[in-house]
Amino acid sequence: MDDKCLMENLLLTTKGVCDLYLHGTIESSTADVHQAFDNALNESLCLQDQIYKKMSAKGWYSTEQAEQQKITKVKNQFAGM
Repeated sequence: MDDKCLMENLLLTTKGVCDLYLHGTIESSTADVHQAFDNALNESLCLQDQIYKKMSAKGWYSTEQAEQQKITKVKNQFAGM
């Protein structure tokens, strides 16, 4: 397994953990449990951001700008709802 594949797996796992912590935060029944999940979520989001930045710096996670015309089209589509 090369470094890129390892980083992709770490990123996907971290995103999954963030999803679990988000649902734990939303569904928690007490303030203490809510706070525990919220803290874990924030730490996981920071980790996810660090992994993304390292991958992006190596060219392993590229993004592209959306065209303004497409943004406007989607915006108008949902504005009528």
